[in-house]
Amino acid sequence: MNQPAKTSRFIKGATGDWEIVVGMEIHAQVTSRSKLFSGASTQFGAAANSQVSLVDAAMPGMLQVVNAECVRQAVRTGLGLNAKINLRSVFDRKNYFYPDLPQGYQISQFKSPIVGEGEVVVDLSDDERFTVGIERLHLEQDAGKSLHDQSATESLVDLNRSGVALMEIVSKPDIRSADEAKAYVAKLRSILRYLGTCDGDMEKGSLRADVNVSVRRPGAALGTRCEIKNVNSIRFIGQAVDVEARRQIGVLEDGGAIEQQTRLFDPGRGETRAMRSKEEAHDYRYFPDPDLLPLEFDQAFVNGLKAELPELPDARKGRFISAFGLSEQDAAALTADRSTADYFEAALGHGDGKREPKAVANWINGDLAAYANSVGLDVAATHVAPAQVAGIVDLIGDGTISGKIAKEVLALIIAEEKTADPRALVEARGMQQVTDAGAIETAVEAIVAGNPDKAAQAQAKPAMLGWFVGQVMKQTGGKANPQAVSDLLKRKLGV
Repeated sequence: MNQPAKTSRFIKGATGDWEIVVGMEIHAQVTSRSKLFSGASTQFGAAANSQVSLVDAAMPGMLQVVNAECVRQAVRTGLGLNAKINLRSVFDRKNYFYPDLPQGYQISQFKSPIVGEGEVVVDLSDDERFTVGIERLHLEQDAGKSLHDQSATESLVDLNRSGVALMEIVSKPDIRSADEAKAYVAKLRSILRYLGTCDGDMEKGSLRADVNVSVRRPGAALGTRCEIKNVNSIRFIGQAVDVEARRQIGVLEDGGAIEQQTRLFDPGRGETRAMRSKEEAHDYRYFPDPDLLPLEFDQAFVNGLKAELPELPDARKGRFISAFGLSEQDAAALTADRSTADYFEAALGHGDGKREPKAVANWINGDLAAYANSVGLDVAATHVAPAQVAGIVDLIGDGTISGKIAKEVLALIIAEEKTADPRALVEARGMQQVTDAGAIETAVEAIVAGNPDKAAQAQAKPAMLGWFVGQVMKQTGGKANPQAVSDLLKRKLGV
């Protein structure tokens, strides 16, 4: 899965070029109503320790029961990653002590995971893509959460997360830059959201990344890696990769050696700090969990789940390009998030569905996306409905309003008329485009008469016509039909 190193990806050190090598372990919380081995709720934001069963608290004599929906979600994810689904997998005990892990071990999967090798194809730009190999996906239970900021003398423990199902998605070391690392996580999160197997909300901890970083001379063997734990935003992932790579280069160029460590990224200081020496698999003393039978299912079970999979991002992007004639850039922007792609199709197909796809895409990717970003929401989460976008596009298409007026209509819907029908709003506010030839001609004559020098220039250089169009539009408050203005100006100036 390794791609040839690109010179542009190299980091210049004091002694020459270095190459970054990154692999990731993504911990994705499974979308399910209950935990992996108990019936306790997984709802986010509940009062501390209010969603803890006797199994989660590791009370003596409690036995786990596998949540079948979590198994289905893991298989769906594996299928979405073009990965091998293992019909037999085993749950193991991973032994280590944490105060928020009541059992004293984590139930995970080691030698026999539920999902084997797969791949994710990532677009870095319109004309550049790369492939990241997936090593494995396994199911495991989450630990609880230690709280250190609620008491000056004590640390508290919230076990609501204890036992929540996680998918650990382990990549191969195929990533070669901070930008590639960010693009990979964004693409993986998009796939998970399309599948409905993880909501990908990094602020709530539903998606976390352990980022393994090493550096080497171009073409050399892999260097010693350091693992940066629990990075919880795509922006921080990129920063952590860059900071840690430069730290390692500094150590090596000073004649030192990289110690295999687990580290934390501090975004405030822009540095990584050592936590502990990196454990190896044998340090965890894995062994099959004696309370859980091997997890087995047949190919018919897998085939049934595969038949129900939704259209995934790459397929949807390809359809948007082929069926709607959208550019690679427009299609990629619309399909990066499933809700945005759904929103576009709802706006395009509203009513009679007879509107130009490119025009709809432009409004969603442009003005509406800018508004959504300003309030920290996805396009589909704003109050602007797909039908309202369709209405604005239709008003421009039939000549009722100009593009400038359309922006004013959207601004009114955003700020004041949140549920208004665009056509009714335009009529009520008298915002219709001026199409009366006499009124436009009067404005054209006034502008031409007032600017004889520029009129002469436009006759010699027709590109100047745009200035006159702008002046007429300004004089008419943006309501004049731009094409009618242009046609009248050409006749008046003889160009």
